[in-house]
Amino acid sequence: WPSRQLPPQGTPQAPAQLSCPTFPELSRGKKVLESSPPHRSRRVAARSERMATVPNDANHGCPGTQDEQAGKADACAGCPNQQICASAPKGPDPDVEFIRAKLSNVKHKILVLSGKGGVGKSTFSSQLSLSLARSDASEVGLLDIDICGPSVPKMMGLEGEEVHQSNNGWSPVYVQDNLGVMSIGFMLPNPDDAVVWRGPRKNALIKQFLRDVDWGELDYLIVDSPPGTSDEHISLAQYLSLSDVDGAIIVTTPQEVSIIDVKKEINFCKKVGIRVIGVVENMSYLAMPLTEMRIQDPSDPGRDLTDKFSEFLRSENLENCVACAQVFPPTKGGAEKMAQDMQVPFLGKIPLDTKVAMAAENGESILEKGPGAAYNAYKEIVTVVAKSLGEEAQFD
Repeated sequence: WPSRQLPPQGTPQAPAQLSCPTFPELSRGKKVLESSPPHRSRRVAARSERMATVPNDANHGCPGTQDEQAGKADACAGCPNQQICASAPKGPDPDVEFIRAKLSNVKHKILVLSGKGGVGKSTFSSQLSLSLARSDASEVGLLDIDICGPSVPKMMGLEGEEVHQSNNGWSPVYVQDNLGVMSIGFMLPNPDDAVVWRGPRKNALIKQFLRDVDWGELDYLIVDSPPGTSDEHISLAQYLSLSDVDGAIIVTTPQEVSIIDVKKEINFCKKVGIRVIGVVENMSYLAMPLTEMRIQDPSDPGRDLTDKFSEFLRSENLENCVACAQVFPPTKGGAEKMAQDMQVPFLGKIPLDTKVAMAAENGESILEKGPGAAYNAYKEIVTVVAKSLGEEAQFD
């Protein structure tokens, strides 16, 4: 599609089929297929193929996600996958192999996921990308597939930029020489326009991002996703099924209202075979310099005690101290306890920090803001992520 134009209504719809674990080929079954009469072999092969496409939570008698009766058969009534199976195109998607070839020059592919919205996935994805790109030796790409809420252009300081096409496909928009970005936000004529699309159109654009963006050779490709476990996530898992994805980083906040949904995201990853690199607890606690706090008397809201408090800090040499507070209480142990219970790595805690907020507003890296709680947290988490991929993070 030309720059700054949305995909036409008639764009071929991308599959929304379920990605399911396949059954290993059993040697005994192979001998049966080889030695049985041709008509029996076809029946056995068809049955094996159907079994390989049956979701774990499917009803008894499921015809399989690739069957023409998928989502329509009597056995499909009441199945949680019925609507997706009924609307999904049947048969293998030839673009999956094309995407694998297109991304073969990308060394590490990392998904950033969360079952809950508003937990800071885009902020984390942006800061992770900026941190990895601090090394001139690393080539980094950031792909924003949050079609309805593309905030990455703002967080990377790229508002108003446009996507350009070349003979090799769409060219990313570059923050710096070694950090490219792609987002639907670059294609909207008006940044305030709402993207009101159903699943198939969103899936088609996600496929086109994966298939047609010319990243070149990358050390890291970070994929920032929307919240949930819906069509976009199923399609993403399907499109990347042959592309050797390194895994997913799961972002959550400490309170149980977020943890409940994030557990579903981890289970989704396990079902579709995506490794969980680890869990990040974002906005874990408030970290705020005492000198930035405004002090009021609760009995007299109009009385401002900030100056008096600042004078006290100077007199006691406490101006460099930071106030910490639990804004979102981890009533059942937070992300660390959840990660332990679900047997996935815990990567660390990132505080709610005004420096992070300002970095996101201005398209800057938190590592450029100087030492502090958030600076230390990001540096430690990025180091752990790189190490889990067999790499060494470099920040200078």
